[in-house]
This record gives sequence, C-alpha cells and structure tokens, in this order.
Amino acid sequence: MEYTVQGLAKLAGVSTRTLRYYDEIGILKPARVNSSGYRIYGKAEVDRLQQILFYRELDVSLDNIKKIVTSPSFDKTEALKEHREKLLEKRNQLDLLITNVEKSIEQTEGRIIMSDQEKFTGFKKKMIEDNEAKYGKEIREKYGDDKVEQSNAKLMNMSEEDYKKVTNLANQITETLAAAFATGDPSGELAQNAADLHKQWLCYYWKEYSKEAHAGLAQMYVDDERFTAYYDKDQPGTAEFLRDAILIYTGMTSN
Repeated sequence: MEYTVQGLAKLAGVSTRTLRYYDEIGILKPARVNSSGYRIYGKAEVDRLQQILFYRELDVSLDNIKKIVTSPSFDKTEALKEHREKLLEKRNQLDLLITNVEKSIEQTEGRIIMSDQEKFTGFKKKMIEDNEAKYGKEIREKYGDDKVEQSNAKLMNMSEEDYKKVTNLANQITETLAAAFATGDPSGELAQNAADLHKQWLCYYWKEYSKEAHAGLAQMYVDDERFTAYYDKDQPGTAEFLRDAILIYTGMTSN
C-alpha cells in the first residue's frame, strides 16, 4: 500500500511537517514523487519510519538514527530485537516506579510503612539503567563487570541520607569546576577542591578508591566524546581542565 505525506502522517501519528523534515535531512526519503508533486511512500518507507520512531522513543538523536538506519550493515530484524529489549527495560523501570508510587500512597493512607531505602529504589534503578545504556559498554571494558556490578549494588543499597549527599556533591562539583575553570589554573586551590569533591563523589559508587582508577576515569572524560560533551556543554574545554586537575590531584601527571 502507498501513502501520501498526509496519509503516512495520520497512520504513524506524526505531523506532516515531521515527515517533510525527515525527507529534508535524508533520513526518510519518499519512494517517489508523483506527477502532481506529491511525495509517495511505500512499504519500505513505512518500515523505515517505524524504526525511526522506535529509536526516537529511546531518545536516540536524529543524527545517530540516520547513521544507524542508512548503514549498509543495518539489520532490520536485529534492530527490532534490540528495540524489544530496550523497551522491556523501559517497561520494567516504569513498573518499578509505579510500584513505588503505589506504596507511597499506601503509606500516606497509613496502610503500610515504607523504609527510606524503598522510597528511592525506583529512582536509583533508573539511574543505573540510564548509565548502563549510555556508558555501560565502555565502563565494563575499562573496569570489568565485577567492579561495575559492585558499584551498582552500592548505589542500590544507598540510604536516603547518602543519596541526598551524593546528589549535593554532584552539584558542588559543577559549581566549583565552573569557578575553577574561570581561573585557568588546574593546579589552583579551586581546581584541586573540585578534584577532591569528585573523589568524594566517586567513593559513594566505588567499592574501593585508587588514584590510578581516578586518573583513568578523568582521561576517559576527554577520550570519550559523550563524557566530553557532558562536561563541555556550558564551557568547551571543561573536560580537559577537570582531567588535568585530577591528574595533578592524584599525582598521575607525566611530568
């Protein structure tokens, strides 16, 4: 069956503007343009749009989606299996959060008593799954499965008080790092304070701290573009500055 822009938009629940934009950026071209100038989409384009919407649901950027679906090695069946696994993970996370909310309602009604740890289970689980999806492969290759699992277990067992402390530490790191970056001196007091805060933050997740591992993680912030993008989002060069500050802090500089 073939569809016009309007027909496909209605079928998929997206706007005609979205389809025209996908055509413009080359991620979803129509099968042909008829004599009246209308874009016409066939089965292959319907399947491609389904894949695009699956990836969008998983928060994959359009640039990355384009690279994936236009790759000569793209396997539609394998992609669908991967979508299924990711969506099941997402469903499990939603189920966990729903259960958490239901328990919270029961507690406010006086029917049960929730431990402080239970109150944050769903949020901590989501944090682990988000980190796994974004950085799991690289972190496991660098540190090994055992260390990653230990870190995840430590987070899941974190008390409400510790959870608040580690969240506050993350905010302090961001603020102190921004102020230190403005000085331009990774060996300065502010930068070394940021490195120390970073160490304190890590100790909430790592079973054991080592200067070598800390320095290695700092280097990965520079080597991996996703980490770099996170630290450089407000001020380019911040990831390198933090790396340099941590190398000085740990004594792992090459000088």
